[in-house]
Amino acid sequence: MDIHAAAEAAVHRLVERGETLATAESLTGGLIAATIVEIPGVSAVYRGGLVVYATDLKNRLAGVSRDLLDERGPVDPEVALALAAGARERCGADWAVATTGVAGPDPQDGKPVGLVYVSVAGPTGAVVRELKLGGSRAEIRSESVTSVLRLLSNRLAEASATP
Repeated sequence: MDIHAAAEAAVHRLVERGETLATAESLTGGLIAATIVEIPGVSAVYRGGLVVYATDLKNRLAGVSRDLLDERGPVDPEVALALAAGARERCGADWAVATTGVAGPDPQDGKPVGLVYVSVAGPTGAVVRELKLGGSRAEIRSESVTSVLRLLSNRLAEASATP
């Protein structure tokens, strides 16, 4: 499934459910938002998003605990979960997705290029996935978007299947 098919699937499921979405992006720098707003009908579900590239903005805008950021750094599964939860709460959405990681070209704070965490938070809870991606900076960012949108679609399907 390519990036556009992943976006279409996620948006379609949200429209079917009558639910909304927010985004919190670090390494993807707005690419999730840019990708989903290309889908016709997305205005019925997309609330908005946060591009929190700088670590201090993860705290100030997305509400990620300063202690967590100081202890773990910005590239961490707990930070990804907190970003999704913060976007969901601050944007007033039913669901939120988040990305944090290292797109390169250099490692960051001892974390290797291609280490990415994607997270989805929603009314049924939150999940995070670790990705170890290869390729160029653009390929890592694109695959991060595709992966988080797939994860969202899967969570939406699971939520629909649960009575």
